[in-house]
Amino acid sequence: MIISVSRRTDIPALYPEWFVNRLRAGEVLVPNPYNRKKVSRISLSPDTVDCIAFWTKNPQPLLPYLKEIDSMGYNYYFQMTITGYEEDLESNIPRTEESMATFLLLSEEIGKERIDWRYDPVLLTDKYTINYHFEKFEQMCEWLHQATTRCMISFVDNYKESPFLELEEEDMRELGKGFAKIAKKYGLPLYTCAEKIDLSEYGILHGACIDKERIRKLIGYKLDLKKDSGQRRECGCAESVDIGIYDTCIHGCKYCYANGRKESTERKHAMHDPKSSLMIGNLRGDEVIREKAAKSNRDYQLSLFDPLGTEFF
Repeated sequence: MIISVSRRTDIPALYPEWFVNRLRAGEVLVPNPYNRKKVSRISLSPDTVDCIAFWTKNPQPLLPYLKEIDSMGYNYYFQMTITGYEEDLESNIPRTEESMATFLLLSEEIGKERIDWRYDPVLLTDKYTINYHFEKFEQMCEWLHQATTRCMISFVDNYKESPFLELEEEDMRELGKGFAKIAKKYGLPLYTCAEKIDLSEYGILHGACIDKERIRKLIGYKLDLKKDSGQRRECGCAESVDIGIYDTCIHGCKYCYANGRKESTERKHAMHDPKSSLMIGNLRGDEVIREKAAKSNRDYQLSLFDPLGTEFF
């Protein structure tokens, strides 16, 4: 089982103590996104969890816990987003230089194979122009190219109530061509995340953030996983279990699909109890808790193409 931590909120930045407490307890309770009374109990045993995928814009608060997570026997990797936007779009996260310094520190600690750089979403305004993106992207490539093995890019989507329009294909191709030229200069492989557009002519391939083959190389064995049916059609990710809760991130990113009004996210964040089995609040007594089937997805079937004995013994 792959645990996603989390597409719905930034757990490493905002809820690190709670998450580690859940690892210590060996389980977590996650309410249904559409009905808080329906709650799933999910095992977090190291025997069940094949790998943890961390999604974050600021892993710094989680760093003091990594040695303990290692000692408990968990495999993990990070997807860290650094975009170069300013406070008008991202009001409550570290600035670009500080984020890059944290990226370098984390890469040195856990290895560049276990941290991806995400430059997303790419959006265009009168301020954030195509040339602005090229300048920022090159600056970041110069800093980060030796501290990671790949960069993921995506273009902004026009979610409900989003103030940003989706990009025209012409703009996406111009951006893709420019990004690819810069990335090639620094020897950094570039992939798109959940994008329909084909940019392979520029050397940019469709990627998967939760890529079972890449995870196999990290954890040392194959996984029997299907494509994640809960994601967009263009998403290439393998299935995972997300333990986050929507509308709980206080980063203030104006392009975010996972949060509503600022007042709502701040209210929920204030309800957080690091000792609770729930990420937000505590059980009220009217919930129906069901055990979610959880097992390792280790694939024990030996292929003719597998070097005998390298993954199973």
